[in-house]
Amino acid sequence: MTARRIGAGLLALALLGLAGCSSGGDGSDTEESEATSSAGPRRTGNPDPDEDKDPTDPSGPSESSGSADSPDPGTTRPASRRWRPRPGTRWQWQLDGRVDMSVDVPVYDIDGFENSAKTVAGLHARGRKVICYINAGAWEKFRPDQAAFPKELLGENNGWAGERWLDIRRLDVLRPLMATRIDMCRKKGFDAVEPDLTEGYRNTTGFPLTAAHQLAFNRMLAELAHDRGLAVGLKNDLDQIPELVGDFDFAVNEECAQFGECDRLTPFVKRDKAVFHVEYALTPDAFCRDAKRLGLSSMRKRLDLDSWRKPC
Repeated sequence: MTARRIGAGLLALALLGLAGCSSGGDGSDTEESEATSSAGPRRTGNPDPDEDKDPTDPSGPSESSGSADSPDPGTTRPASRRWRPRPGTRWQWQLDGRVDMSVDVPVYDIDGFENSAKTVAGLHARGRKVICYINAGAWEKFRPDQAAFPKELLGENNGWAGERWLDIRRLDVLRPLMATRIDMCRKKGFDAVEPDLTEGYRNTTGFPLTAAHQLAFNRMLAELAHDRGLAVGLKNDLDQIPELVGDFDFAVNEECAQFGECDRLTPFVKRDKAVFHVEYALTPDAFCRDAKRLGLSSMRKRLDLDSWRKPC
């Protein structure tokens, strides 16, 4: 799970089975029948190949991103021109299944490997900014670049099938690997990157990771994204927000309300940077009032992160 509080996902999964869910339309209160959530990796949705033509999903360049197929990944966009979402910006987060483009929100966060430049261009044509989800802190055996990761960098299983923590101390090895992934995001026309698993030092990884190792790794990710003209979000890692808020353009958080931690995200809001936030177990009436007070962009999602959503 992307929350990376191993064990909390099981509780959330159990509660989701008891709680009533409603429609994923933005602001809609229409009731939806229950669906069983999967505890497996969220990044197992069906790829959206370019050859699967959709007349409503144009493959041409978007006005905001330039060519979706052949941008220059080495071009640095000045910080003043780099996209930076503001607090309260509505969003959709879908990592499983073919992307549902009908959600009327200005920001989409989707899997970078499983979605094509054509999908990104289609979202741009609808006026959306698009964030590229990648796993930065763990190896995944189901990714096409899995063989490029040396075995000595692979640590303990992180609680999800086919995933193992990475030795983030090895910046010399991981920098080119992460650069290649972020190049992929840039070439497909994404506006930003969401690197996942950026708080490995607080978990049992099989490596003696420290807070200093995590800071260095996270800052490397931010630098790689910025060097390619992309915005970048800090995923969870609440303890290091004071040190990292200046390096990242927005935050992505899971379950801060569940754990009573949402106020720790205020440094981003105070700097006019969005905090994209989801809860899995709590119903919106349990967290939306505080989320709005704090300036968070909040919604309820299912654990498998399909298209369903219930926004505040």
